[in-house]
Amino acid sequence: MLKPKFRGLDPLPIVFFLLLSACAAPVGMPTAEPNATALPPSAGQAQGSVAPTPGGRKSPDRTAVAVPPAPHVPSDQVRPSAIAGSWYPSDPDELAKMVDGFLEAVEPVDGQPIAILVPHAGYIYSGPVAASGFRQLAEGTYDVAVIISSDHQSPLSSPISVWAEGGFETPLGVAPVDVELAHALISANPLITFDPASHQGEHPIEIELPFLQRVCPSCRIVPVLMGSDGEETVEALTSALLSTLRGKRAVVIASSDLSHYPAYADARAVDGATLAAIETSDPAQVRETVDGLMKAGFSNLATCACGEGPILVAMRVARGLGADTVSVLRYANSGDAPYGDRERVVGYAAVMFWHYDLPDLTQERRDELLKLARTTIAEYLETGHISDYETGDPVLARRSGAFVTLRKGDELRGCIGHLFSDLPLYRRVQEMAVAAATSDPRFPPLTIEELEDVNIELSVLSPLRRVTDTRQIQVGTHGLVIAQAGRQGVLLPQVPVDEGWDLDEFLENLCLKAGLVQNCWAERPTLYAFTAVVFEEIE
Repeated sequence: MLKPKFRGLDPLPIVFFLLLSACAAPVGMPTAEPNATALPPSAGQAQGSVAPTPGGRKSPDRTAVAVPPAPHVPSDQVRPSAIAGSWYPSDPDELAKMVDGFLEAVEPVDGQPIAILVPHAGYIYSGPVAASGFRQLAEGTYDVAVIISSDHQSPLSSPISVWAEGGFETPLGVAPVDVELAHALISANPLITFDPASHQGEHPIEIELPFLQRVCPSCRIVPVLMGSDGEETVEALTSALLSTLRGKRAVVIASSDLSHYPAYADARAVDGATLAAIETSDPAQVRETVDGLMKAGFSNLATCACGEGPILVAMRVARGLGADTVSVLRYANSGDAPYGDRERVVGYAAVMFWHYDLPDLTQERRDELLKLARTTIAEYLETGHISDYETGDPVLARRSGAFVTLRKGDELRGCIGHLFSDLPLYRRVQEMAVAAATSDPRFPPLTIEELEDVNIELSVLSPLRRVTDTRQIQVGTHGLVIAQAGRQGVLLPQVPVDEGWDLDEFLENLCLKAGLVQNCWAERPTLYAFTAVVFEEIE
């Protein structure tokens, strides 16, 4: 049977580009095949509105985890847990250990979220993905979290309900409501009310709270349910949040799963297209993409996102509060979990909306990084080890992607890098310097005798940003990443300048670098742009 075709943004954006060659190959030399791996599937997630039991048995050798005392909240204003013991453990120690285990497995990246998208299924299914979003909150300082979800059962909100008093109870204690902010939202628009009945029995807000209680135990919450994804409702909540959150240390959390009930491969295609649309930062593109996917004929596809409205609100509010970057942190679906059925799955993603600030790489810091790259290569060539480097400089310790380029005279001698900001800059420079010297498959390993004749260039990278129109690309400013048909390629911003290419030539050579046909860029592949701070020993 023919698979349905959808000509929206190409899936899948869910790819980690790891060690990559990003410099033009010398004339007559074949381009290196990039060493890249798809984002690994994660174990342990939940199937949408199905309430799995995540075990519930106490481990006999567990270590008790301290739970902070609950703030004083009148008991008649506290919403009791509706899902403890089914969607997650009811024992406080067991729950804390489970959540902490998920969080400890996450390697955070650069960025302090203004908003995040996280899934809301049972922890054995979506816990690892949710942790990737919540772990980023530890990179910032927050006083309040506004958690938004769509209604999943009757009675529905009419159309927006804020729980405005007391708090929400979990086995880890009571998450207190920011009463002042909650009432400010209600006062901001007549479509927003306090309707306790609509919150009773709902899981999508409560499921997020144990993660929030572990990463931000002092955070207050504002729980919000949306009974409609319509534009009037989305705009009403967006406007109310923008008018009340400015100047506050707040994060907006959109609680939503992705595709519901297609088979595994179809879910990856649908979720890839949905995430690609979210990456554009354009809510209209998300609406258009979801509409196209729902009409494309995917078998058993009930929805592309059960929280489409909350996602759109989070996107708009984040942009209004200064977000300029969207990062997909992790993706999986219930078929990746040990108990998952790959014939009928639910998709999960963690996405961060944040503001990127260029690192302050002074000349002193540039000199220090270049010196570190050279000494690290020399030591590795002599001993096979990379020494620890200690610094109190927050710029050098900031997580960043980076490339290291080696040249002998005018000839390339090695170029390897890592696009994602998941290690401190100094450590990334150390590792990529060694990789450029010893692991670029286009060249034999560098010898200690050659090192004296090598010039080192460093490129410190910005986050990747989705490109939907090649007219957005500025030659000499942007580096590019392409992914199509299982192949990937990358070129740094300085490459087209060094080679004298115009935009079309830049795109054509990017395609060739990935091992694709020369004009592949005209076929709407997955395309990202980034910028770089570039400096070298010989200026």
